[in-house]
Amino acid sequence: MTARKRPEDLRSHRWYGATDMRSFGHRSRTAQMGYARADYAGKPVIAIINTWSDINPCHAHFRQRAEEVKRGVWQAGGFPVEMPALTLSEPFQKPTTMLYRNLLAMETEELLRSYPADAAVLMGGCDKTTPALLMGAISMNLPAIFLPAGPMLRGDWRGQHLGSGSDVWKFWAEKRAGNLTEAAWEEIENGIARSHGHCMTMGTASTMTSAAEALGMTLAGAASIPAADSRHARMAVETGRRAVAIAWEDVKPRDILTAESFDNAITTVLALGGSTNAVVHLIAMARRCGIPLSLDRFDALSQRTPLVANVRPAGKYLMEDFYYAGGLRALMASIRDLLHVDAHTVGGRSLRDAIDGAEVFDADVILPRDRALVASGSLAVLHGNLAPDGAVIKPAAAEARLLAHRGPAIVFTDYNDMAARIDDPALPATPDSVIVLQNAGPLGAPGMPEWGQLPIPKKLLEQGVRDMLRISDSRMSGTSYGACVLHVAPESYVGGPLAFVRDGDLITLDVAERRLQLDITDTELARRRERWQRPAPHYARGFGALYQQHIRQANDGCDFDFLEGTAPTPDPEIH
Repeated sequence: MTARKRPEDLRSHRWYGATDMRSFGHRSRTAQMGYARADYAGKPVIAIINTWSDINPCHAHFRQRAEEVKRGVWQAGGFPVEMPALTLSEPFQKPTTMLYRNLLAMETEELLRSYPADAAVLMGGCDKTTPALLMGAISMNLPAIFLPAGPMLRGDWRGQHLGSGSDVWKFWAEKRAGNLTEAAWEEIENGIARSHGHCMTMGTASTMTSAAEALGMTLAGAASIPAADSRHARMAVETGRRAVAIAWEDVKPRDILTAESFDNAITTVLALGGSTNAVVHLIAMARRCGIPLSLDRFDALSQRTPLVANVRPAGKYLMEDFYYAGGLRALMASIRDLLHVDAHTVGGRSLRDAIDGAEVFDADVILPRDRALVASGSLAVLHGNLAPDGAVIKPAAAEARLLAHRGPAIVFTDYNDMAARIDDPALPATPDSVIVLQNAGPLGAPGMPEWGQLPIPKKLLEQGVRDMLRISDSRMSGTSYGACVLHVAPESYVGGPLAFVRDGDLITLDVAERRLQLDITDTELARRRERWQRPAPHYARGFGALYQQHIRQANDGCDFDFLEGTAPTPDPEIH
C-alpha cells in the first residue's frame, strides 16, 4: 500500500489540472454540465460503472443506488461520474450472457482507461456481470470497489417460500409429469419474483457476489444484504465514501487479489454450495492477475471444505434467511481456520478484522460443521478419456445412486436435436441411460449456455424418475440440481472426445475416483476422431467473429486469449 496521494498526483489531474487548451475544453465542458470548478478541482474522480437497464430486473434498483453511491462520494470529498455499461440480463439475453461476459470486461477496462477516473465503483450482481466488471477492473488496475446488487426477497406461493431457478426447475418437472395445473403454474409465475434484486437462491449471482466479498473486493457484509432492505441503500452510500479513500490511498485490485485471496473465494463458494459457474469465472479473474489458477485447486480445496450453508438448491433456505442468520461474515467466521485471514480487503482491513465479531443467529441456516450438509467434496473435478482437460460435477446436487454409475448413452448432437426428441415416446431411455448433449460449449453453442441440466424424458418423469446422469460441454444455472456433468473439456465443437460419443456407448462415472470414461478402445476412439469433421462457424462478422477467434476453453476460464495476464493497459496520451 502506498502513501496518500497529493491532488496533483491524481490521474484526473491530467484532464483537469493542466493549463493547456485540451484541459480548457475539459473544464468548459464540465461547466456545461452544470458543475463549478470547486466541485472537482483537486478531488478524486470516481467512475460509477452502472449496469442498470430497463431489461435487467436484477438491477432495477440501480438508478437509485447510483444516486446513493454519489451521495457517499460527495460526502467524502470526491467527484462522482456515473457511466452506463453493457447490461447482462440473465433472464432475457440470448443465446447466453456468457457470450458477452468478455465484452463487458473489455468495456469496463476501456471506460476506466479512456476517461479521467481515479477510482471506480463497480455496480453489478446478475450472474456474469460480477466477474466481467472485476475482470475489466483487474486489467486496468485502478482503485476499484464492487457494489453487489443483493438478492431479491423470497418468493411466495400458497404458503410456500419459492426460490428463483430451483423451484422453477422442480415445478416445471411436475407440470411436464402432469402433476401441476396450468392455473397453479401461473400462480407460481406471479409469485416467485417479488422484488428487485438477483436470484435469492445460491445461484451464480449470489455465488459470485459472495466470492467478490471473500476476495476482499467489497465492504464487509455487503454481498448478503437483500436488495430491497434499506441497509442496502446505506451500504451503497458507504461504498461511495470508501471509493474516495481508495483513490487517495491508491489501493488497486492487484494489491488485494493474491493466490491466497482466491483460495478464500473458492473455499467460501464451496462452503456455500455455490454455483459451478464460479469455477470458470474465478479462473478467468485469477489469470487476469497473473495467478495460474487451475481446476485441480478447486478439487483440492473441496476435499477439505464442509458445505454449511443450508441454502437452495443444495439446502432448504433462501438468501433472505441467510442474511438474517448472520450472512456471509458469519459463515466465513465459522470456517476461519480454512481461510487466509491476513488477506487484505478493499475496506482497508484484513479479512480477520472484517469477520471479527460475526455470529450465527440461526444454526439451521448456517450449520455447525458437525451438521454440514456435506462434510467435504461438494464439488468434484473429473478426468478421463471423455474429459482429458477436466469436467465438473456437484455431487451434493445429485442422487447418491448416480455418483458411481455406468449406462448407455443417448446422444443429442445439439440443443435443437434434444428439444425435438427428448419427449418422444420412442426414445430408448431408461433410468440408467446417460443423456449426452454435444456442441453446447464455448464455441459450439456458442457461448456455453446454461443447458447442462438436461431435461429428463417425459415418459420417465411420469414413472417418477427425477434424476439421471447427464453430460455436456455446457454450463448449468447455479440454481439447478441433478447428476449433471458439466464443462467437459475440450468441447465437442473443437474435436474433444465428447464429439465422438454414439448412441449405446457405455459411459462410466465414478465421482469417488474422479473418473469420467467412455468405454470404447483407444483404437475405436482414434478411428472416430479421424472421421470427424468440424462444424461450420456460427459468425461471419461482428463481436461473434472476434469471440470465435479468441475464446479459450472452460478449464481456462473462457477468457479471450489476448486479455489474459498482466500486460499493462496503456493510459491515453497526455495531449
